[in-house]
Amino acid sequence: MLKGSNTPVATAALRVELGWRTGPGVPDADASALLLVSGKVRSDADFVFYNQPAHSSGAVRHEGKRDADGRVTDTLLVDLARVEPEIETLVLAASSDGGAFGQVPDLYIEVQDAAQGTPVARFDNPGATTETAFVLGEFYRRQGAWKFRAVGQGYSSGLEGLATDYGITVDEPQQMAPAPVMAPAPPAAPPPAAHTPPPTLRPVAPPPAAPPAPVPLTKVTLTKASPSVSLTKQGGTSGALHVNLNWEVRKQFSGWSSKFGRPTAMHSDLDLDLCALYELNDGSKGVVQALGNSFGALHQPPYIHLDGDDRTGAVSTGENLTVNLDHKNAFRRILVFVTIYEGARSFADLHASVTLRPQHGAPIEFSLDECTVPSLVCALALITNTGGDLIVQREARYLVPDRGVSPQRTVDHAYGWGMNWTPGRK
Repeated sequence: MLKGSNTPVATAALRVELGWRTGPGVPDADASALLLVSGKVRSDADFVFYNQPAHSSGAVRHEGKRDADGRVTDTLLVDLARVEPEIETLVLAASSDGGAFGQVPDLYIEVQDAAQGTPVARFDNPGATTETAFVLGEFYRRQGAWKFRAVGQGYSSGLEGLATDYGITVDEPQQMAPAPVMAPAPPAAPPPAAHTPPPTLRPVAPPPAAPPAPVPLTKVTLTKASPSVSLTKQGGTSGALHVNLNWEVRKQFSGWSSKFGRPTAMHSDLDLDLCALYELNDGSKGVVQALGNSFGALHQPPYIHLDGDDRTGAVSTGENLTVNLDHKNAFRRILVFVTIYEGARSFADLHASVTLRPQHGAPIEFSLDECTVPSLVCALALITNTGGDLIVQREARYLVPDRGVSPQRTVDHAYGWGMNWTPGRK
């Protein structure tokens, strides 16, 4: 399609594919969608992107990226039959990370029939230079039917600028304000002819109050649809990375619940242990955990330290792993997992959430799925070093140990760590 042209599309489920050719020095790109009424979103909930991957109506869902044969695609699923009647336009946008779109070769947007996989429309974006965001296309209603238009409108202000243009409230990254510096008085300054009051440091006026519930571009929530994120992309490349596990018991049954056909937690002095398997680039492997007092070390290998052994899960400062990102090049992979030491037969009815908080960068968080198996160990997150970039992958994977096999050996076997294990106690 040519820029500005349009074509009818069926009121059905359509897959929107943003694609480009990758290579050295090519920035990453992300697809997003905005649902508009009279040219603006009704609220921040009408913005679908990597950190808010689904619209409440079910009409738009961010499906994530694929990288194969030198090409990358980021996909949105748009079900036009589920778009609310007041929505007039669905804007399909792209934002770059790590450079401008002039460095992204062969950028295109393609609309496909979701059921058949056949192309419906395609627009190859021409002539990008310094733009860091683009509206590539849009779906719009005309007399009760839907059409797709090739747009190709660029922005130099990135995703934040594009979102703001359509009425989105964006959380700006928080930066430390420079301390005010007052020049020292000259050593022998003559007295002023008239009295002049000393300069007054005026407090910086607070920013105007934002509307409630802004879209948290500076917080990353990992989901099944968008399970991974780059620490480099989020700015977390140095300093300390704190990993925290919080949990609460939703029910306190004992034994097994035959009514629901699944195990339930038996709460009795519940003790969960946050742990980490590590493999360094020099080939050394090990575990950081409270069991056996293997608390690790922060400033020498393995550069991972367990701060404490919390038995409640009720406080954010309770049980934390700290990873020294100043030595990120030493890591090959880190698997963060949690075991039940005592007080429960499984993770069923334990509501848990994980937060990874880099010293420099956006916090990363996710919740665990409901446990429906008699699991004593759950793999939480896998951190891998990919070309110097640490990728955080949400696992949320419950494992069931075989009889006589420890939870640690179970998670080792599941992820191929290849360690030898001996019994240990706290």
